[in-house]
Amino acid sequence: MTGKKISCLAVDDEPPALLLMEKYINAVPTLQFAGKCRNAVDALTILQNEVIDLIFLDIQMPFILGTDFIRTLAKPPKVIFTTAFRKFAVEGFELDAVDYLLKPISFERFLKAVNKVMKLNLPVVENFPSDNLLKNEQENTFMFLRADRKNLKIQLNDILFIESLKDYVKVVTKEKTIVSKHSISTIAENLPEHSFLRIHRSFIVSLSKIESFTAGLIQVGKYELPVSRSYRHEVEKTIRSEGFGRGIV
Repeated sequence: MTGKKISCLAVDDEPPALLLMEKYINAVPTLQFAGKCRNAVDALTILQNEVIDLIFLDIQMPFILGTDFIRTLAKPPKVIFTTAFRKFAVEGFELDAVDYLLKPISFERFLKAVNKVMKLNLPVVENFPSDNLLKNEQENTFMFLRADRKNLKIQLNDILFIESLKDYVKVVTKEKTIVSKHSISTIAENLPEHSFLRIHRSFIVSLSKIESFTAGLIQVGKYELPVSRSYRHEVEKTIRSEGFGRGIV
């Protein structure tokens, strides 16, 4: 595996089953819960707008069977079927399903199915093109973020700061603001440490864009960003090493 998380979608017409899949997915560090929906029509909308690596898919649902739904997709993600009926098992595996889970699904059985996915070496990238995340220092470094139904190329040197909005991040650049469905921790892992600094659980700032600072605030252009107590020591240490001054007062 690449070390990136596997983006997972849960599709089931039974709310308790969806909640269980969400709980199971969130309990596994290598999985990322991308959403849930109660029928294939809603699932299709998500697949058209998000990068999904794996679907946990019920079979008997309104409008269209899960097995028939997979047949409609030109390039379907990997699938783990979740159903209360054994009779669909053969058909499911004929569709190249990774696994076939019979309800009620135990966490142990869920993990066994996930382990099968791990062995497939999926090119999972958490919505980032894997070979274009960052370039070396001699080039214009950039990353891609998915927004407005497309992958947007963002020059790292243009970024002022990044703010967490729960399941989304807001990337503020010199010219525009981009909102994308990512965790701020995922973004932080893919930023060069020498150029960006985490100053708060909800904020990452570009070091080169810092104009002034105090113990509790950092000024970036017209924005005043909070420095939390838990990050204050690291912020002071980094700013001092970067030649911003002898310390924060």
